[in-house]
Amino acid sequence: MPEARRILLADAEATTRLGAAIAPMLKPGEAVLLYGPLGMGKSTLARGLIRALTTPDEDVPSPTFTLVQFYESEPPVAHFDLYRLTRPEEVLEIGLDDALDTGCAVIEWPERLGDDPAEFLGPDRLVIEIAEDGDGRVATVSGAGAWKDRIQHVGS
Repeated sequence: MPEARRILLADAEATTRLGAAIAPMLKPGEAVLLYGPLGMGKSTLARGLIRALTTPDEDVPSPTFTLVQFYESEPPVAHFDLYRLTRPEEVLEIGLDDALDTGCAVIEWPERLGDDPAEFLGPDRLVIEIAEDGDGRVATVSGAGAWKDRIQHVGS
């Protein structure tokens, strides 16, 4: 089991900063998986990451109803919200494989990928689970593939 780091997130700004800190470390073919219950800040973290790759004033709506939003950046990034999926294979219909072929993906509700998300993802993944911690939140960060060594720099 890869080593995990715990990062305290005192408020929404700290969550946004965590996303922004991850952005320059992302490479094409990589995915950031965001776990946590409703209202934990998954979209806030994704927004911080995407704005760090695009522009600070980029419109970054939650893709809850569209399921995916694509952004031109370096690398290109796609923001997926899988909450409404009924079958894991639906990720192929909305372009997850294409997004990872050309860029990276930020995925909310990755548990919708089934018991083996690796079936749909490349080997390099950053996993972030956000949970309540008193008045704030805590992000538990772990990595697979190239991210195993990089997690020590996340949030530093």
